Amino acid sequence: MHTTQRQMTRALAAGALSLALLSAGSAGALAAETKASPSPSTMASISIKATKSSVTTGESVTFTGRTSGLKVGAPLVLQHEKSGKWVPLKVNTKIKNGSSYSLTTSFKTKGTQHLRVAAVGKKVYSPTVTVNVT
Repeated sequence: MHTTQRQMTRALAAGALSLALLSAGSAGALAAETKASPSPSTMASISIKATKSSVTTGESVTFTGRTSGLKVGAPLVLQHEKSGKWVPLKVNTKIKNGSSYSLTTSFKTKGTQHLRVAAVGKKVYSPTVTVNVT
């Protein structure tokens, strides 16, 4: 059997097209699989707001916010940044009905405090807020 240049070109083009379609289908299936099972940390979030951004030592500050993707009753803890690491303070609460929380503390040390709220046992954190203590 004699194959022409044109027949060979068609066969190569058909093979390339089949490979492209298979690759696109696999990528689509992988994307659908990834979308169907997001990780819990991307679904959960914590907002935060401080009642005061500047206080004197011993003065109370209340941190409030809402959570999303975390269960009512789940524990939360206030953390502050110390030497580049997040350290939990002895201030904790649980998520209330309506997904809200409230934490109150005072500071004994002067300086700029960087704080956040963390879900205990999960890698879910609020954004950082700053409180200046004078």
